[in-house]
Amino acid sequence: MSIDTAKGHKDMDYPEHVRTYNGFIQLTKFAIIFLVILLSAMAFFLVRH
Repeated sequence: MSIDTAKGHKDMDYPEHVRTYNGFIQLTKFAIIFLVILLSAMAFFLVRH
């Protein structure tokens, strides 16, 4: 991800902001994958007839 920080505020820590955003995106991806696996397992084991 590339952000033009040339016109940004001098006190803003842009590299830390980018690291935090990337961490949030990674956590979101893993949470979605985990929930898909969990719901699939629940459907398989709990709704068998």
